[in-house]
Amino acid sequence: MTLSGGTALVTGGAGFIGSHLVDGLLAAGLARVVVLDDLSLGRRENLADALADDRTALVEGDCADLSLLRELADAAFDLCFNLAVIPLPHSLEHPRQNVDRNVAMTTAVCELARAGRVGRLVQYSSSEVYGTARHVPMDEGHRLHPHTPYAAAKAATDLVASSYATTFGLEMVCVRPFNTYGPRQNDAAYAGLIPAVIRRVEAGEPVLVHGDGEQTRDMTYVADSVAGTLAAATCDAALGATVNLGTGSEASVNAMVSAILDALGVPDHPVQHQAERPGDVRRLHADVSLARDLFGYDPATRLDDGMRRTVSWYRRALA
Repeated sequence: MTLSGGTALVTGGAGFIGSHLVDGLLAAGLARVVVLDDLSLGRRENLADALADDRTALVEGDCADLSLLRELADAAFDLCFNLAVIPLPHSLEHPRQNVDRNVAMTTAVCELARAGRVGRLVQYSSSEVYGTARHVPMDEGHRLHPHTPYAAAKAATDLVASSYATTFGLEMVCVRPFNTYGPRQNDAAYAGLIPAVIRRVEAGEPVLVHGDGEQTRDMTYVADSVAGTLAAATCDAALGATVNLGTGSEASVNAMVSAILDALGVPDHPVQHQAERPGDVRRLHADVSLARDLFGYDPATRLDDGMRRTVSWYRRALA
């Protein structure tokens, strides 16, 4: 499959990763990109450049609304990228709602594909489905052991998409990104680590770290996640597979906070440790050899470079 001249539906496309993916699709030459987002976390301004291009349309609505999806897909899409999600922290406060909504959104997208309105589905997973590493690096055969209702919901949505592909013969690939970071990551409710640290520093308040800070993450710059997603979407050999997208390395939360403070020019800013977050994963470290073998995935951004770029962007955005 090629992207140039094609059409795509991107659910959750006004969010952090989704908006970067939309930019990537346009750069790859798609003829039409429709974004469906309820703007609960996504932002119209994330799509400012994309919406200036007449190939792009933003529809505000609920991804679980199958009638709306059918209206949007009056002319079938070549691709659907399903990034619509209710995030992890929400599940710690509203677990049942989180599970119900995440599963409902993916099931609606799968129904659209079953009706023949989507040529190929790219299902967005999460490394959270693995839980804490039982072995490292963590390949796609790693046992699923979700620690939170959100992680369980993501595991369920992956299985839903896979079951539809098997039962109804859909073209589907599941990409499983590890900890993606970069510009546009949510900085309000359920903020990511980088914007949360910057806001505390700008307010003159201590940075707060859950637990001892020695939990590790495989931090992947958003441009690398998008490149991997586009490569997976066009790789016929990846159909039916689940593919990790990470860097193949890990860094502790303490190390990341130090890197952010260094980039901000305040290496001695106070850091306070607080209670562990319920269900927090202790260790994540991706094995990306399958993605490399299938479609030449090669994440190019070093953590220190990506951190500097991201911090610089947020300092401008939050000024």
